[in-house]
Amino acid sequence: MSTPPLLEMRGIVKEFPGVRALDGVDLVVRAGEVHCLLGQNGAGKSTLIKVLAGAHGVDEGTILWNGEPVTFADPQAALATGIATIYQELDLVDGLSVADNIFLGHELARAGITRVADMNKAARRLLETLGHPEIRPSREVGSLSAAGKQIVSMARALSRQARVIVMDEPSAVLDPDEVDGLFRVVDDLRASGVAIVYISHRLEEIRRIGDRLTVLKDGRTVAGDLPAKDTPTSELITLMTGRSVSSIFPRRTSPVPDAPALLSVDHLVRDGEFADVSFDVRPGEIVGLAGLVGAGRSEIIETIYGARRATGGSVTVDGARLRSGSVDAAVRAGLGLCPEERKSQGLMLDDAVYRNISLASINRFARFGVSAEGAERRAAHQAARSVDVRPDAPDRLMRTLSGGNQQKVVLARWLLRSCKVLLLDEPTRGVDVGARAEIYHLVRELADSGVALVVVSSDIDEVLGLSDRVLVIADGSVVHDGPSDAIDASGVLDKILATHEHQPTTAEQKGEVA
Repeated sequence: MSTPPLLEMRGIVKEFPGVRALDGVDLVVRAGEVHCLLGQNGAGKSTLIKVLAGAHGVDEGTILWNGEPVTFADPQAALATGIATIYQELDLVDGLSVADNIFLGHELARAGITRVADMNKAARRLLETLGHPEIRPSREVGSLSAAGKQIVSMARALSRQARVIVMDEPSAVLDPDEVDGLFRVVDDLRASGVAIVYISHRLEEIRRIGDRLTVLKDGRTVAGDLPAKDTPTSELITLMTGRSVSSIFPRRTSPVPDAPALLSVDHLVRDGEFADVSFDVRPGEIVGLAGLVGAGRSEIIETIYGARRATGGSVTVDGARLRSGSVDAAVRAGLGLCPEERKSQGLMLDDAVYRNISLASINRFARFGVSAEGAERRAAHQAARSVDVRPDAPDRLMRTLSGGNQQKVVLARWLLRSCKVLLLDEPTRGVDVGARAEIYHLVRELADSGVALVVVSSDIDEVLGLSDRVLVIADGSVVHDGPSDAIDASGVLDKILATHEHQPTTAEQKGEVA
């Protein structure tokens, strides 16, 4: 490209005791571009951005800024140069105002007295520049949505006159509408000449927002300065995983055609959320629920699981009708659920891996109220190994695991429980491409072992690629039920849109935005 680099990293090496986290990384970033950084968990992305942010020094290699060598002794040095980093776990202070957070550490003051009015005025200008004048500078940050907090973090970066903004998984906690808003802001920043280093595991986002991309694997740059929109997905997956992948979805195996259903959902209703939902799932079958956000997919499987009480219809597992609204009855019958929000709904992040796995089977390891901890740990460890949870450390805290390995722990929990029916809600959310492929194969292996599975995903290609049969859900109703290989993504959307042409969505009836 003709534009000279604003930032270059050449041969960056960073070692920790016993670990070479970066082993010769190269990165080239130009003004006014969105440069995407890809790689599996453990590839070195987090270490690299901490080097850029001045949080880590380098052991070898050179950082160039406008062609001149620079070093960052601390984060203040990186900020002074013009590099601001927005981490996935936002470092905002919830109890302070928007303006206080924007100018935290470089407050506008005269004679030691903070100029509150001047900070509010400057904050308002920054927020207007980012296209969000509705965020009041005096508002407490803790009251903002996740998207609002992202905007405040960007305003803080701009208040430092940042010319490079590093964004680490900025869309991880945003819904689709909020992601669209984030991208509009990124487009405006790019147009103003700011360079964005954008880290994401979502390849569809890279296509939408990226100009160029760099791929890391095992602490090394395996490809740099690739065109984001033109590089085939198969090539990116191969670069990240180190293996040739013609398709990330495992080959389908046909369930026994005349086998009795393990799960039967019969005219299930929950007033105001969905109506007259019926379907069966046989042993070894994967049924996918496709639809837009707000269509009622998650509500359906949570009602099947007993987390919500149905107002009509029935759920039967292996011939036994379940008591509505009872999770205990569902679990005893052989149902398992991997929830959409695994961190808040499915895991104890400050407890050990083995405890998270044994959670649904704890009565197996207790006698007279006393837990047989050794047996519990051994059984959980065996379940963890069966799904290849990494690292192989059952006593490690859950929160230290990557998203993909956290999801494997939830799967291991239901393996240990030997459930008959498994409900998966957004099974690969927050999971990188390599781990996503592993989860797909684990799901297919569960099906091959005779488990009946129901999968909900906002990724239509994922539903179609993983499932044997797909149900299209629109406004709380099943509008299509058929083999997944007989419909494509366009066909799914056509089914949804055809329904919307005849009636308003539940969200529209309430005056909400999906």
